[in-house]
Amino acid sequence: QVQLVESGGGLVQAGGSLRLSCAASRNINSLNAMDWYRQAPGKQRELVAGIVRGGSTNYADSVKGRFTISRDNAQNTVYLQMNSLKPEDTAVYYCHAVERVLVSRYDYWGQGTQVTVSS
Repeated sequence: QVQLVESGGGLVQAGGSLRLSCAASRNINSLNAMDWYRQAPGKQRELVAGIVRGGSTNYADSVKGRFTISRDNAQNTVYLQMNSLKPEDTAVYYCHAVERVLVSRYDYWGQGTQVTVSS
């Protein structure tokens, strides 16, 4: 089991920045991947950015060049730096982790943090 706790959300004007944090309850090196998803009202949850154990990253096209995902293994924390925020980035942002043990896959989710971008 892994508990994930997000923080850093809030209200920001368009063009501003926020940094989200996701603190894990244990060593994130044991996890295969960690991601940030978001869900806007009336829309499906979508993948925003991900980072795998080896350090490779991937981003949704809508956030490429504006968002950066990173990890601090010593702090067991993953970050999402969000710059040049747009009103369409408004959503609840969720931290997600994947752990594979033999043939089993385990998915863990945080409780979410609200990001609101005003125009």
